[in-house]
Amino acid sequence: MNDIAKLTLKAHKEESLKRFHPWIFSGAIAGIDREIDEGDLVAVYSANGDPLGIGHFAPSTIAVRMLSFDTGETINRDFWLKRLSAAYKLRESLGLISNENNSYRLVHGEGDNLPGLIIDVYGDTAVMQAHTLGMHNVAGLIAELLPEITGGAVQAVYYKSANTLPHMADVEVEDGFIFGNNSNVNVARENGLQFYPDWKRGQKTGFFLDQRDNRALLKAYADGRRVLNMFCYTGGFSLFALAGNAEKVVSVDSSSKAIDLAVRNVALNFANSTRHQAVAEDAFRYLEQIEKGAYDLIVLDPPAFAKHRKVLHNALKGYRRLNTIAFEKIASGGVVFTFSCSQAVSREEFRQAVFSAAAAAKREVRILHQMTQPSDHPINIYHPEGEYLKGLALYVD
Repeated sequence: MNDIAKLTLKAHKEESLKRFHPWIFSGAIAGIDREIDEGDLVAVYSANGDPLGIGHFAPSTIAVRMLSFDTGETINRDFWLKRLSAAYKLRESLGLISNENNSYRLVHGEGDNLPGLIIDVYGDTAVMQAHTLGMHNVAGLIAELLPEITGGAVQAVYYKSANTLPHMADVEVEDGFIFGNNSNVNVARENGLQFYPDWKRGQKTGFFLDQRDNRALLKAYADGRRVLNMFCYTGGFSLFALAGNAEKVVSVDSSSKAIDLAVRNVALNFANSTRHQAVAEDAFRYLEQIEKGAYDLIVLDPPAFAKHRKVLHNALKGYRRLNTIAFEKIASGGVVFTFSCSQAVSREEFRQAVFSAAAAAKREVRILHQMTQPSDHPINIYHPEGEYLKGLALYVD
């Protein structure tokens, strides 16, 4: 570690690192022995001079994201190959990669000991997002390794980091293919159903892979039900409701582009289906206007209401209002699938908001399932902040 900058912590600030938490906050730093740039590697030492590991530096609240707690490890090609191979082998061992399911998250940041990096795979295309300048600086090398670690399954890598790198990072980034070019229509599969991932213009990497298990669960509840999919984005829950033999499915999103893609995805799997309707409308407005009892399965999967704790109060008010309306409108004996993807909202806070909504609506509500993110979005046990997706399947009398 002699060839990289030495970062020293203040006294007693090494305790979280000794518990393998991968973040160092700026207030814990006593000093750095030389001038460094954002994205540079730093060797981290305690106030007593004990070596603690290596990480990427950033001049922000989270000042260091740890890559290794092994003080003898060198961050080189072999390091990245080892970490990426371990991530791929985990997905293989879980049976996630098959002809029925060729879409999965290959790298989930801290959950795969690669903080600041997200890689989703759709068929033969990997979509990569860097959330730190340190990861951005090695994006080319990481992309180069993906065909090797996937046995040639990945043939193209699309880099989508123009909107994910920190604003203080003084870099010009354009989204585009690092290599390969699957600009033509690319169809991906999830548990036997097909969809068009929109990695160029869509949210995140083009599809919300984190709801895979919850969509499969919804399918089991859909038979004969009238389903309302709020904040439908590209129609993932709608596809599985139709596959589960729902009587009808209505997909609602404020984005007309998302609605267009949802319609395309439905047509791809259920050509000429008369059971599906798509509506470009504000979700709250649509929900307030429907008749009571019109639906007996409602999906509430809104975008993150709280990006950080400063707006938590307003976010919880939003969840209470949204769920209250759904409880008031759903038919007796109906089921509500409700979610929060806000990392700033804890599981307990979300559940309390839903409890308050049930009380306000004066409905009897029982929890059928408590839902979370799937196994290809693993949570590092030393980094509980990685548990961002929370969901409840609720029976409403």
